[in-house]
Amino acid sequence: MRIAIHTLGCKVNQYETAALEKELRRRGHQLVPFEAEADAYIVNTCTVTAVSDKKSRQTIRQARRRSPGALVAVCGCYAQTAPRAVEELGVDLVAGTAGRMAFLDDLEALLAARTAGAEGPRPAPLVTVDDIMAHRTFEPLSGQGLEGRTRAMLKVEDGCVNFCTYCVIPYARGRVRSLPAADAARQAAELAGAGYREIVLTGIEISSWGEDLEGRPQLIDLLEAVCAALPAGVRLRLGSLEPRTVTEAFCRRAAALPALCPHFHLSMQSGCDAVLARMGRKYDTARYYESVSLLRTWFHRPGITTDLIVGFPGETEEEFQETLAFLRRCAFSSMHIFPYSRRTGTRAARMPGQIPNRVKEERAHRAAQVAGEMERAWLASWAGEVLPVLFEEEKDGLWRGHAPNYAQVFAPGEDLHGRELPVEIVGAGEHGLLGRVSG
Repeated sequence: MRIAIHTLGCKVNQYETAALEKELRRRGHQLVPFEAEADAYIVNTCTVTAVSDKKSRQTIRQARRRSPGALVAVCGCYAQTAPRAVEELGVDLVAGTAGRMAFLDDLEALLAARTAGAEGPRPAPLVTVDDIMAHRTFEPLSGQGLEGRTRAMLKVEDGCVNFCTYCVIPYARGRVRSLPAADAARQAAELAGAGYREIVLTGIEISSWGEDLEGRPQLIDLLEAVCAALPAGVRLRLGSLEPRTVTEAFCRRAAALPALCPHFHLSMQSGCDAVLARMGRKYDTARYYESVSLLRTWFHRPGITTDLIVGFPGETEEEFQETLAFLRRCAFSSMHIFPYSRRTGTRAARMPGQIPNRVKEERAHRAAQVAGEMERAWLASWAGEVLPVLFEEEKDGLWRGHAPNYAQVFAPGEDLHGRELPVEIVGAGEHGLLGRVSG
């Protein structure tokens, strides 16, 4: 059968879609572009913001309009938290964020029934969404790279129990479930053996990795196990970290791992202590800055990136100014900035002082200006340095790749795909560093 998949949202969703694609190929199905005619369309949804919900609904409607006779199957976070709303869009199968292989079994059964030509009206949708909080074990999926890429993702954790006041993800993903370190090391070695030169550890909240395992190992234990399994020349990169993960002991052990990239994404959300408290975050700006300082002490000029939410309920102009000042103090290499999105069922949605959209957008713009200034300064500081760059693709006559610090680097050359080469940085462009291969 011809099957098309569209993925919305985070790297975890991308990883899970890649695992679905691999299994569908193994079962003999043909994968086709989402814009093409297909026998079935799969939409892997996201619900992190109201905009994500809207995009998920739009994509589902597009699939139904494109091929009215095809099956439309929906999974992922939006389907988990709003199965009735998805069902009302005229789909055939609704699943959540667990049981990915069972989801494919159900899809094949529906396809077989459709092929058999059963008469009568279209049957009611099959809805298999269950209580995600009842899941206690990690669902292993094959580690996957994106086709044509040098980088592979390895999901090592699912779920989150932080319950920040603005976030619906715990309700979409459930409790923390971890992939045992030995299994993660084995999968990482298999990916390296398949030719991938960089492994990215991903999860919903990887700082919580190990909380559900015997002995409650910590994330640094996982990093050491995975690095020990990787051959020389293969990098390991981390996903988003909770700032309190970064301690003196963590940095001392992590800095001893040559394969670990010096790039750390420390989730922040606000640079104002009063706002952080309303958000239900478990650190203040002093603890956050301690993490930033530790990383810069133990690693040579690491890339430090973050997320920021602006316009949280009750955020005053003075509190926003505190955040802007804290951003400058941290001097991030790059940032993701989001206007606060009101999510039904969260505590923040019921808080007084909801900020008008125009104010949120204006603050997002101002924060982006500060972020742009910091990024340009950080990029410019690398002029004259030589960085090892893992090249990924050619575009507009230049090869694009990433340095270990996650700086994007562009350089001329021939057939550089998948090669890690020293690059002398000659300047900074609009989207990254400009360089020339020096060896």
